Amino acid sequence: MKNRIRELREEKGMTQEQLGELVGTSRQAINAIETEKFEPSIWLAYDISQIFDCPIEEVFLFEESQRKSRADSSRRESNGIKKYSVL
Repeated sequence: MKNRIRELREEKGMTQEQLGELVGTSRQAINAIETEKFEPSIWLAYDISQIFDCPIEEVFLFEESQRKSRADSSRRESNGIKKYSVL
């Protein structure tokens, strides 16, 4: 999912490490979120938005995401596109 973390973090003069410490995660995790290699939990996303004093929708840009939602995947699976048998 697209996000504005780097932009907001740099506006505050904050490093990835400092942001990670404030939200209880590593610099590497912050980097992975910024570069869209990892999607944070809703709780981590909320904590990050609180640091920047912004609504979560201003930090994480859900409408621009190229990935299909998990709900869409679940709907396709339940509609017979992807079925698994239990042995």
